[in-house]
Amino acid sequence: MIHEHLTEFHGLPVRYVGEENAPTAAQAAWRVSGDPYGDDEDIATSIQRLLDEVDCGAVRAIVVGTWGWAHDDDRADVPVRLLVEAAPRLPALEAIFLGDYVSEESEISWIGQSDVTPLLTAYPRLKRLDVRGGDGLELQPVEHAALETLRFESGGLPAAVVRAVGASSLPALRRLELWLGEEHYNGDSGPEDWAAIVAGAGLPALKHLGLQDSSRQDEVAAAVATAPIVARLESLDLSMGILTDEGAESLLSGQPLTHLKRLNLRHHFLSVEMSAKLQDAFPGVEVDLSDRQERDGEWRYIEVSE
Repeated sequence: MIHEHLTEFHGLPVRYVGEENAPTAAQAAWRVSGDPYGDDEDIATSIQRLLDEVDCGAVRAIVVGTWGWAHDDDRADVPVRLLVEAAPRLPALEAIFLGDYVSEESEISWIGQSDVTPLLTAYPRLKRLDVRGGDGLELQPVEHAALETLRFESGGLPAAVVRAVGASSLPALRRLELWLGEEHYNGDSGPEDWAAIVAGAGLPALKHLGLQDSSRQDEVAAAVATAPIVARLESLDLSMGILTDEGAESLLSGQPLTHLKRLNLRHHFLSVEMSAKLQDAFPGVEVDLSDRQERDGEWRYIEVSE
């Protein structure tokens, strides 16, 4: 998922401005991108081409690719600012993916982000926001009536961003996915930062919760085991992290999870015996226990970090 550029987003094929046999504006997710090595078109020129050459009043989804060479500490404030300025010309925009860098262009934890709150305030009808990269990422508590999907992909999600999500009012949000990461890459959140999210006061419509890719996955499991929000979820995703038998025991001894349609624990460090106990404990639930990891000495690794 971070090794190839997106080919589909928001249920639409990703297309480029000016390519042959281009679809109508509403039938594609339009990719705007600069050269990550700084030699060719920059992100500002690419966004301007979209506005000039496509019926921008009908554009429903935009994928923002690279905007600079990550090692130069470039930030996403340029594409964020340009998209905010373009909001009056993009009245139909429903979805934004910010940071479609792949590993050959930048490791995920090197992608320089900025404050993404202005995207939500500039587009009150936005239904989906996906952000890749956590370095320099900021979010302020926000009220947004239309947002249905919010995703942060990172090797280290700052605690302040996690707290801002919990302090936001998102009455239409159905899907929330946070790649929490590890502290070495600024993933410094803990139970006190997750508390408002799992309490669920600002997320009355949530059906899918992902608290993933965490070096503290056992603590995440303990937090959700007694969390009020879990009773109204249809799917719970605790994948990609360092989940051990200790975290699994919390899930088994906590509130019932048999109402879930899906429980994703993929990429884990569970024993074979504990995996079998989980399968037996949740009949009728699709439990993904694939990609079992073996400890490398004393080391365990989350799936996505650098």
